[in-house]
Amino acid sequence: MAPKDESELRNMLYTALEHDGPVAMRYPRGNVEGVEIEKGFKAIPIGKAELLREGGDIALIGIGNTVNLCSKAADKLRGGGIDAAVINARFVKPLDRELISKWSEKTGRVITVEENALMGGFGSAVLELLDEMNILEPVRTENGELKGGIEVHRIGLPDKFIEHGTQSELRKEYGLTVDSIYEAARSMVGKVTLSVVGGVKSEDLAKEEKPREVGEGGQI
Repeated sequence: MAPKDESELRNMLYTALEHDGPVAMRYPRGNVEGVEIEKGFKAIPIGKAELLREGGDIALIGIGNTVNLCSKAADKLRGGGIDAAVINARFVKPLDRELISKWSEKTGRVITVEENALMGGFGSAVLELLDEMNILEPVRTENGELKGGIEVHRIGLPDKFIEHGTQSELRKEYGLTVDSIYEAARSMVGKVTLSVVGGVKSEDLAKEEKPREVGEGGQI
């Protein structure tokens, strides 16, 4: 498990204590988000993600403290007419197959964001899940047309030694920022006609740039 903020951390600790089995939890050092803390504790269903925001153009799936980056990027995208769904994955294992596959198919485009190694990491697990469910690659119909398929872009840390630096410096260096998520999403959805949000057609935002590939592995 990986909490998006301090309130969810409390509930995950409670869930771990209540769960009849081993639990691994990952949370970052540093300051908390400053969210309101609810009274009492709530057990989180094992393997259940949280849909924070609906959207028809792209799905931003974050894990841990990257969820808030995804939410801020979705706000910025909406201002430009791009309708992004935001999912708080909560669990790396087991993944929420139903929620992730539903919104991946609904949008056809997914960005996974993790402050973790890309190689064998959360984004890789999402790719494997979509492939196992036979929805990752497009299928050729009887009339020869390609239908479906999901475009996935992963943002995370490369498979190399990560040099020392402040958290903000390293996150900026490796694309773990609101702007990096925003630019990657804008590049992906700019290739097709998008949803209409607030009366603004977002195909006007189409750009030729490719989303930045961050590489494989490492940790901050």
